[in-house]
Amino acid sequence: MEGRNFTDEMLSPDSVERQLNDQISLAKAFVVIAKESNNLQFAWELSAQIRNSQILLSSAATRRTPLTTGESEKCNPKYPRVLYCLGVQLTTKWFRSSNLQRKLKEKRQTDAKLRDSNLYHFCVFSDNILATSVVVNSTALNSKSPDMVVFHLVTDEVNYAAMKAWFSLNSFGGVTVDVQKFEEFSWLNASYVPVLKQLQDSDTQNYYFSGSNDDGRTPIKFRNPKYLSMLNHLRFYIPEVFPALKKVVFLDDDVVVQKDLSGLFSIDLNGNVNGAVETCMETFHRYHKYLNYSHPLIRAHFDPDACGWAFGMNVFDLVEWRKRNVTGIYHYWQEKNVDRTLWKLGTLPPGLLTFYGLTEPLDPTWHVLGLGYTNVDPKVIEKGAVLHYNGNSKPWLKIGMEKYKPLWDKYVDYSHSLMQQCNVH
Repeated sequence: MEGRNFTDEMLSPDSVERQLNDQISLAKAFVVIAKESNNLQFAWELSAQIRNSQILLSSAATRRTPLTTGESEKCNPKYPRVLYCLGVQLTTKWFRSSNLQRKLKEKRQTDAKLRDSNLYHFCVFSDNILATSVVVNSTALNSKSPDMVVFHLVTDEVNYAAMKAWFSLNSFGGVTVDVQKFEEFSWLNASYVPVLKQLQDSDTQNYYFSGSNDDGRTPIKFRNPKYLSMLNHLRFYIPEVFPALKKVVFLDDDVVVQKDLSGLFSIDLNGNVNGAVETCMETFHRYHKYLNYSHPLIRAHFDPDACGWAFGMNVFDLVEWRKRNVTGIYHYWQEKNVDRTLWKLGTLPPGLLTFYGLTEPLDPTWHVLGLGYTNVDPKVIEKGAVLHYNGNSKPWLKIGMEKYKPLWDKYVDYSHSLMQQCNVH
């Protein structure tokens, strides 16, 4: 691989245009978020970048010549541009270093830790290198036994090389890190996975991708195609993704760990499959908030006042999961919702259905929510083991809540040469 032409390998004309289209979709979602947060200046800046990008794509199509990387970089919004830069630099390093590739391959083939049930196994499904790095780094630095911590990361084809390069180039205090891409999972196909099958349906494609079939009552954010991302839905396939594991802690990529998490692995789930922190301190976090109780199937099977719980830090007993065929339960409800009449969006509603009666409440200090959208009691934050920036204001975004950014920033090495090079600050 030494000396391989990176541009030819990774950035073909189709790839450049596809990436720019992806960035446009992402920017459109951020425009909605920025307007909801009353950050009109940021919304205006993004809208201008979107217009520039669309003009560029139209011009390239008219002249019938490929869009170049240089052209696409000039019109990328700042946030995606920074992460795009980091991804490109890391991917370049990966493909130019045969030694790096060989060492990682040899390590994976010999690393028995990946299957050792006596260790602490965590999984993260993400295409965000920087956010995933914070999850791993914060877990490592706060672990009493980092050599017993194993992180299983799953990303997509676009970010696979970059993710492998980052976690090979950097040390995380003795923590074992393995990276996979979901495109390698042979079982992940439309005949098995309802979400993939539904994506082949023209009505579903129109609903999420063209903006048509809107009833006038469904906000555009509920039609964001990110909710169909397999990286979001892989949480329902954890036993298939990690067939050798018996217990795993699932972490979202928008969390920070500030306590040792080894205690999670000794919690008795009392025969349940999912250990999670409940969120029904207020009435709007009960099942009726997330599900359509005018539908007879929902009314017949679920108590509207049942307590909701949070995705983002979950303990999963994979032995019980397999025994109870929990993925089959998820498939049943996902197929019933092909017309989106049971719930509108996301993975929490199908999660509430799938793990109904199979969820063990955890102590609330294990998982503190709300740092991405509301004010949280400082005392609660101080006691929290996992802090979750759920909501729109992610700590790596310009619209992030300033008072909570330092809790995330402390696990980012801004002096790293690649961070400096890509102007990550």
